[in-house]
Amino acid sequence: MQANTLEYGSDQCGLVCGYLFGRGPQPLPIAADEAARWLRQQAAHPDEFLWLHFNLANTASEKWLREHARLADEFYDCLHEGSRSTRIEQADDTLVAVVNDVLRDFSFEPSDISSLYLSVESGLVISARRSPLQAVERLRQAVRRGEPIASSVVLLTHLLRDQADVLTRIVRVATGKVDNIEDNLLSGQLKYKRADLGALRRVLVRLQRLLAPEPAAMFRLLQRPPSWVSVQDRQELREASEEFAVTLNDIASLQERIKLLQEEIAALVSEANNRSLYVLTIVTVLALPINIIAGLLGMNVGGVPLANDAAGFWIIAGIVAAFTFVAGWVVLRKQRELE
Repeated sequence: MQANTLEYGSDQCGLVCGYLFGRGPQPLPIAADEAARWLRQQAAHPDEFLWLHFNLANTASEKWLREHARLADEFYDCLHEGSRSTRIEQADDTLVAVVNDVLRDFSFEPSDISSLYLSVESGLVISARRSPLQAVERLRQAVRRGEPIASSVVLLTHLLRDQADVLTRIVRVATGKVDNIEDNLLSGQLKYKRADLGALRRVLVRLQRLLAPEPAAMFRLLQRPPSWVSVQDRQELREASEEFAVTLNDIASLQERIKLLQEEIAALVSEANNRSLYVLTIVTVLALPINIIAGLLGMNVGGVPLANDAAGFWIIAGIVAAFTFVAGWVVLRKQRELE
């Protein structure tokens, strides 16, 4: 079989990459026409299995799959339904999975999350996506490096572990951002707004909601897997789901930490606002006597006292100072009582 170099986009059939396992020590790259011939003779190769990865943005992908691969109807239903929750379900003797992953250029935006659809049988693994995803690219690089993948279930568990690793790196980057915000907060430098933390928290909530596998579906799969899934493969799948659960718990802990920081920032902002209002209140109270007296003496009517007195200005200034002193004393007394 001649190795074909496939570009990342896809070929005219929508195939991004394909690999044949079990024919030799290393997986063999395979093109769409070779894959179609192998699928027609699949029963003659019981010790081999094929992985084909498709780009759903290419409309030829689904057409090729319907013509050459006999997949479960549930797989095609997943391609067109609105639900994007991560799950692995059994459809007759096939595992159908919807796995959410982040784009290769993930930038902490909710729109940077997309779905990967899988159909896993003993001799065939079909994966399809609409946007380039990090976990699939890691799996692809691992296959290129020749990492041992003994079965189709091992390929699935490898993908789940790669996804957990990608998610762990995202959590690590998010934790670094939260640490920086917390350090600035503790040093009294309020450089970040609650909205910054809120945007980060929304992304983490979306990641947790979309990436967390449905527990009931996973439990049913682990209890009653297809007959072709070996005991060792079942254990690998259980360990991969447990690693995934640990990462999701880290996301939940980080969300709680962000929530506490948001509350602390809100308290600091509220305290700063109260302090500003208090200063404005003091200034208003201290300016009240002079404003009242100025208003009275500024009336354009007869009988204004001290109008012709040479010391009138100083008398009025003394009265204003006395009232201002009394007002300041009252304010300070109230402040001490509140403290």
